Amino acid sequence: MTFSALDSALLGPLFATDAMRAVFSDEARVAAMVRAESALARAQAAAGLVPEGLATALDGLPHGALDPAALGRGTALAGVPVIPFVKAVRRLLPPELEGHFHKGATTQDIADTGLVLQLRAAFDLVEAEFAPILAGLTRLAATHRETPCVGRTYGQQAAPISFGYKAGIWALGLAEVAQQGHGLRERMLTVSLGGPVGTLAALGDRDEAVARAFAAECGLNADPVAWHARRGRIVETGAWLARLMGALAKFATDVVSLASTEVGEVAEPYVPGRGGSSAMPHKRNPVSATVILAAFAAAKGHAAILLDAMPAAHERPAGPWHAEWHALPQLFGLASGALREARALAEGLVVDPARMRANLDLTRGLLFADSAAAHLTATLGGAASHALVETAAGAVRDGGGDLRSVLDAMPETEGVDLGPAFDLAPSLKAASRATDRALAEIARLVPASRDTPERATRPCP
Repeated sequence: MTFSALDSALLGPLFATDAMRAVFSDEARVAAMVRAESALARAQAAAGLVPEGLATALDGLPHGALDPAALGRGTALAGVPVIPFVKAVRRLLPPELEGHFHKGATTQDIADTGLVLQLRAAFDLVEAEFAPILAGLTRLAATHRETPCVGRTYGQQAAPISFGYKAGIWALGLAEVAQQGHGLRERMLTVSLGGPVGTLAALGDRDEAVARAFAAECGLNADPVAWHARRGRIVETGAWLARLMGALAKFATDVVSLASTEVGEVAEPYVPGRGGSSAMPHKRNPVSATVILAAFAAAKGHAAILLDAMPAAHERPAGPWHAEWHALPQLFGLASGALREARALAEGLVVDPARMRANLDLTRGLLFADSAAAHLTATLGGAASHALVETAAGAVRDGGGDLRSVLDAMPETEGVDLGPAFDLAPSLKAASRATDRALAEIARLVPASRDTPERATRPCP
């Protein structure tokens, strides 16, 4: 039985990538705990606390010796997977070493550090998608910086913009989230080592040296005090992932609207068999946008679970920490699927400039109402010009022709050349300038040098 869509053989491939599912697999979790214990053994050996051969023995554990299913049965009894894990490893170690294993550590140290090692790989997968998505969106923005398009507010046609400006907004939303992820990654990729109540009392005065060496062995950051009950970095990670999916959902929301039959300004890239209907052969449903929107809808609840873990009781809580195990992998999984689909859209979105231009004419000049009112202000004053254009717009909606013709026929506009008010060029120039500012801000937030940042991410031995 499968309780998570991401773990489902039927639904999982739709909502998460295989690579991200592998990062959070049972086998990967067990391997991460082994790597954490090996790193701890090396750090403690350097301090003279355990034999040198302990880490070597841990590195040499036979592949498949730790069966996740068997450990799971023990977890159901113990309440945490580290307890049966420690017991199983001790049975595999030589007698002279097993008593030194897991020295001074507690279950949460190994569980959290193992999780962080998994998160390092998960962050890599997420961040690898930023560059191609931003490249696709900025290419759309630059290519269509002067392509006329309807600007819409409250679901209604409002004023002319360019499609490039719209794509620039999509890209900038993602760039802002991507930029904020760099500092977060450094805070999150921190080892957990505190012992039973966080003080590392069992290590004596060598506690700080072991903690620093442990972090170095893992290629992670050290923390001066145990973060067993300080879950802010977990919450921040979950919130960042939810915000990431929110930025992608903005993109997807617009695509769904623009791809509707009545609008028809864009379409998802065509893939045979994708987006069809079991009942209607003509359908090409927006699958990529649908996956992104579903991911964001699910993400908010998972982020809230992490937030609920912040008021951890005393030195280790009962329950909230365990709830994180449900939420954080789900968030990374959902993000992976949303990013995959966003990349497909950014790189392959089909744009129809002719339909965009035709839609500009649907309201028979009403998109220029604001411009017309501004143009008449010098002659009539602000309030009078606004009222006059509002009256003319009502006549257009009632079937009285186009806005310019109606205004030209009004006695109040006699002798006024309204041509400049209905010129598309000023709106396009303004949209182009705004697009250029968006592209410049994206380049500032996510410069090329950020593609390969220098990080302390040396893998555990």
